[in-house]
Amino acid sequence: MKWIQKSEEPEALRNWKQQANADWTPRWDVLRASEKEAVHDSLLREQGYICCYCGQRISRDTSHIEHLKPRTSYPELALEYSNMLASCQGNSETPPPLPVHCGHKKKWWYDEKLMVSPLDKNCGDFFTYTESGEIRPGANQEKKAAAETTINKIGLNIPKLIAARKKALEGILDDWESLTDEDKKTLMSGFEQLNSAGEYAEFCAAIVYIIKQLLP
Repeated sequence: MKWIQKSEEPEALRNWKQQANADWTPRWDVLRASEKEAVHDSLLREQGYICCYCGQRISRDTSHIEHLKPRTSYPELALEYSNMLASCQGNSETPPPLPVHCGHKKKWWYDEKLMVSPLDKNCGDFFTYTESGEIRPGANQEKKAAAETTINKIGLNIPKLIAARKKALEGILDDWESLTDEDKKTLMSGFEQLNSAGEYAEFCAAIVYIIKQLLP
């Protein structure tokens, strides 16, 4: 999981909400397509076009707007941009492809103590990764329960994601021994940054973790 640094809410959403008056209250279920698209695009840009939970590549067509704190339990946050993320597996209007994971699997679940949030600057400290593609709780025992619960509730260790992380790592590790120490550090730095298209590499959090373990 990679920390997401939130930006300001899109102007289109802000202007729409400001139209509230005595006869009309803005609600999520009446949010117009144009404003929703502006929100979706903004979320994708601030996340570097990777899923807020698993880190795989997403676009508007392959993702949906996810509420970290579900609208059912936190209706007052339904239109708060700070509570919105972009998660994989397509839009919220059609059934997601199987196996379900990330936002669609999480659905209405949220636990203040047991949900590791990608909005937490230290969210990466909760997890470790293996070269075989697994995500595991970190060594900190105080964070273990939250890490384990989040992994299970969001489906971060389903075979599909393990295989995808492993494939991404193999592309890096195959040539690892031929690189100089300086090349290895440069490689890691590249995965920590956005590319020229404003994108992070798929599963960059896992890749950076593994590279750090292998650096001298």
